[in-house]
Amino acid sequence: MTTNTEPYVLNIGPQHPSTHGVFRLRVVMDGEVIRDLDMIVGYLHRSMEKLAEERTYTQNIPFTDRADYLAAMSSNLGVCLAAERLSGVEVPERASYLRVIFAELQRMASHAMANGTLVSDAGAWQTPLLYMFREREKILDLFEMTCGARLTTNYMRIGGVAFEPPPEFWPALRDLIDEMPTRIDEYATLVEHNEIFLGRTRGVGVISAADAINGSLVGPALRGSGVPWDLRKAEPYCVYDRMDFEVPVGRNGDVYDRFMVRMEETRQSVRIIRQAMEQIPQGPHKTDIPLALRPEPGEVYGRVEGPRGEIGFYLVSDGTPAPYRFHIRAPSLINLSLLREMAIGASLPDAVVSLGSIDIVVGEIDR
Repeated sequence: MTTNTEPYVLNIGPQHPSTHGVFRLRVVMDGEVIRDLDMIVGYLHRSMEKLAEERTYTQNIPFTDRADYLAAMSSNLGVCLAAERLSGVEVPERASYLRVIFAELQRMASHAMANGTLVSDAGAWQTPLLYMFREREKILDLFEMTCGARLTTNYMRIGGVAFEPPPEFWPALRDLIDEMPTRIDEYATLVEHNEIFLGRTRGVGVISAADAINGSLVGPALRGSGVPWDLRKAEPYCVYDRMDFEVPVGRNGDVYDRFMVRMEETRQSVRIIRQAMEQIPQGPHKTDIPLALRPEPGEVYGRVEGPRGEIGFYLVSDGTPAPYRFHIRAPSLINLSLLREMAIGASLPDAVVSLGSIDIVVGEIDR
């Protein structure tokens, strides 16, 4: 005799700690199996893009800190590159190297947060999380000694960066870069033979290469499915064309592959920073621009490869000090779109791990 179960609706959020922000899932369950799933966003909406139309281009940089608040440096850089293209501002060579150094440090810090919390979501022990946060704290210390902030940095500027790093920054950066390869090996040792982690991540939340491309996924969510697309290689900006590094990709497109892509990207960030430190020239860290920059009327789309993928900024100028239109292409929003496909047919715990593996930040989803 077969037993038929009655489907029921389960609300997760908007305050559930496993959803990485103020975000809600409406899940239709058939016993322990997910039959349907709706992602409900908007709880953190702050009208950021509309407010940006009333502020100057420079005054809008702090808004990007509060979109992807785990990768403020990357978002800062994206909007500055867009504004520079729109206004024809040239950036000093030293400033471009500094931007690369801080963008890669931000990538390492963000991946430490993503991978550390994913291990916790998967039910493995807390040691990898604490180890990864140990290095993240050192990176945030470098941010603090340079610009006075750790999370919402507001460091990039149209024409360069806000401050020259202090003298003590460079020895501290050197120490971090020298020790990171050993630290990354420690992370790998802790998780690669952990039966709990492997059981919870391998074959879970699979995204095929075709689905990833059709869904416009970006960043580790795309590269985890075996697609070697990285803006730093495909459309180099700053001085990435002078850097020798690889683009890690996965094979199966599952949670484990996305985790390992971030792990390997951290190794590549170390390579990039080491090269930038060796090549960085002397010179100014910023080009002086008018306080109220007035670009000629026109439009531009600027983008960078952030920790979660392509962060894009669409700016329209009407010749005034404030943008006529300001729009952010948020990678978290795009990557979240395939969660339903990953979750249907799986269990609720697997859906939570799948959500953690795409590494969303709700601040940039809602804006």
